[in-house]
Amino acid sequence: MAVMLRLTRMGRKKRPFYRIVALDKRTRRDGKYIEKIGHYDPLTNPITLVVDHDAAIKWLEVGAQMSDTVKRLFTKDGVMLRWDLVKQETAQPEIEAQVQQHREKKNPQPKAKDKYVPKDPEPIEPPEPKKDKKAEAAEEPKAEEKKEEAKAEEKKEEAKAEEKADDKPAEKADAKAEEKAEEKPEEPKKEAKAEEKKEEAPAKEAAEKPKAEEKKDEAKAEEKKADGDKDEKKSE
Repeated sequence: MAVMLRLTRMGRKKRPFYRIVALDKRTRRDGKYIEKIGHYDPLTNPITLVVDHDAAIKWLEVGAQMSDTVKRLFTKDGVMLRWDLVKQETAQPEIEAQVQQHREKKNPQPKAKDKYVPKDPEPIEPPEPKKDKKAEAAEEPKAEEKKEEAKAEEKKEEAKAEEKADDKPAEKADAKAEEKAEEKPEEPKKEAKAEEKKEEAPAKEAAEKPKAEEKKDEAKAEEKKADGDKDEKKSE
């Protein structure tokens, strides 16, 4: 049985990761495998590559073949360097030191993430409830009715203002008419006084005539007396 070291796909759609497995060369890619040697995740930064070096060397010693991708991953992780040093019968401490130095250069492992410290949650305002189309359609006639009512109230206020403006000139005209009516009764009084004066004037004239005649008679009598006195003086 020919053994092959290759990748088998795992994970979900668009989020794959791979296992490095030893399986029969005739088995399909994702078929049953003999042994799991490691795993590989290309979506992390840096990539995640974990390989069991002892299991890989064991299968290489028995003649297992590698796919091109697995060979590239083994070279990156130091498996091929270890395999060469084992064949050269290098001491184990030296092998471990060289492999460790190679892995630090070629395959740095991702650093552990710092512990997540949650921040104080910001207050979330509740979203405004969405209005149904039916509710909006029902509200539109109400809004139009309110607008019409507001217009009607404005018209009423304008009409009241006009009525008040019309009433003010009428009140002024009534006041002027009343003043004139009050002034009119005084005119007959003046006329009555003028008539009384006219009536009094002939009466005064009639009363003054006899007095004037009396004065004339008195004057004539005095003149006669004077003439009589003169005559008496002359006779003497």
